[in-house]
Amino acid sequence: MDTKVNHKRLTGKIGQRSTDPLRARPLAESVFRLIWREHRISRAEIARQFGLSRSTVTEIVKVLLTSGFINEVGSGKSSGGRKPIVLEFQDETYVTIGIDIGVTHVAVALTDLRGKLISWKEEPWPVRSDPKGTRELITRLCNEALADHSLVKSQLLTIGIAVPSPVDPLQPSWLPEIVIPAWKGSVELDQILQEFDVPFHIDNDANLGALAEYWWGAGRGIEDLIYIKIAFGIGAGYILNGETYRGANGVAGEFGHIPIDSTGRKCVCGLNGCLASYVGEPALEERLQILLKDYPDSLLANRQPSLNNIEDAALQGDELAQKIVKEVADYLGIAIAGWCNLMNPQKVILGGSLTKLDNMLLGPIRDRVNSGTLVTSAADMEICMSELGSRAIATGAATYALNKEFHELAFLNI
Repeated sequence: MDTKVNHKRLTGKIGQRSTDPLRARPLAESVFRLIWREHRISRAEIARQFGLSRSTVTEIVKVLLTSGFINEVGSGKSSGGRKPIVLEFQDETYVTIGIDIGVTHVAVALTDLRGKLISWKEEPWPVRSDPKGTRELITRLCNEALADHSLVKSQLLTIGIAVPSPVDPLQPSWLPEIVIPAWKGSVELDQILQEFDVPFHIDNDANLGALAEYWWGAGRGIEDLIYIKIAFGIGAGYILNGETYRGANGVAGEFGHIPIDSTGRKCVCGLNGCLASYVGEPALEERLQILLKDYPDSLLANRQPSLNNIEDAALQGDELAQKIVKEVADYLGIAIAGWCNLMNPQKVILGGSLTKLDNMLLGPIRDRVNSGTLVTSAADMEICMSELGSRAIATGAATYALNKEFHELAFLNI
């Protein structure tokens, strides 16, 4: 739902005498993005990189300086003449919010324009069954995040939203009812739109986890990677050649529905033997109940069956919990091996739940992958845990929204 609300516009215009009006906006947008990317840069360097005259750069910068995003911060190094004036992107001019709508929680990340986390809010919530309450919680957490740092709504540039569902780029506000049936196929964020009056950008949660790791986490500098989220279900986001891969209809990444056993358990999607029917939280809770009769002294005997409790018990040496972790590793290893043979990624990053297990989970996965892949597809591939942990999805949502805004720059009225 790339809902556009034009706001915070610049009022300046680039002089037509020095710049062709047909080129003015693209040039200004390119210069804006360059200054953001470099953080600090001189007019002379901008002119050099774009092959522009200094007078043209001066006209462009004059307009961009009125935005508040860019400021002059002093002199740079001289190559023999007068020291150049340095332009600096102002990362704290506005803020961005990323919202992670999980199946059982809502999280909000408030970041600056460099992706630096300013505030974090998270609360458990029955998202699947309570859409109205979820929307109210989102509004409250966003307002609290702003208020905690004495920020006002006019300082908010954009909002990114992660949903636990495939997202069709042509209909991003539509959601398949299988994952969150009570939402009846629609995000319906009109209330939040009215509250904040900024552009919204929606994508699948695992896609955004992959984006966050690519920009800020374990995937920095890696052009081909998979981010796998272990939670209520199993999802994956793919970065291929430095770009999010979405497939023909935007639903690439349904890692949880890779068939592990065609005659196996029935999955919520209606198919048999999907990975999610063996590894997702409901499947593991069911498996735990079956095995408890053989492990009456398990730490899990008197605890609520959940991924967090399985993880904690495994770390304490509980035999039942460790058996379940070994099974999870085996199933994940089968699915990851298949993907590695198909796409040959450079890195596989595990996120979501169970990440505290580290090598207890990673070791068996690596063994399974090594035994199920061609030598060339696994030789240089690394399997690791997320660096961003539980904050990856919301941080990715904020990053995605910021990227969309800086790509389109609708707020530059040039």
